[in-house]
Order: sequence, then C-alpha cells, then structure tokens
Amino acid sequence: MPTAYAGWVFAHQGGWDEMLYAAVPIGLIFSLLRLANSRAKKQVKSQAVTEAESDSPTPQEH
Repeated sequence: MPTAYAGWVFAHQGGWDEMLYAAVPIGLIFSLLRLANSRAKKQVKSQAVTEAESDSPTPQEH
C-alpha cells in the first residue's frame, strides 16, 4: 500500500518549484553582475577624476 509523504515531497508541485531551480540562480547571477558593473563604473569615474586632477597644471607660487 503506497504511503503519502506530503510533508516530504517538494518536487512536481505544478511546475512552479522547478521554475525556482532556474530562476533563483539566474536572478543571483544577474544581481551580482549588476553590482560588479556599477562598482566598475564608479572606479572608472574616480580614476578619470584623479587623472584629470593630476594632468591639470598647478599654480606655482612666486
């Protein structure tokens, strides 16, 4: 006689649970790539400002 394990079964709940197996990693990778991209853009901007400041002539005292 088959026994029902409703508390243990997580798979095949109409497909929504299988979708999580794909959606969660994709969402995590997307979020990490966005975070890395925004940090890289900030770093490029700060380097450009630093280079612009170092390239500008400084007033010399007389």
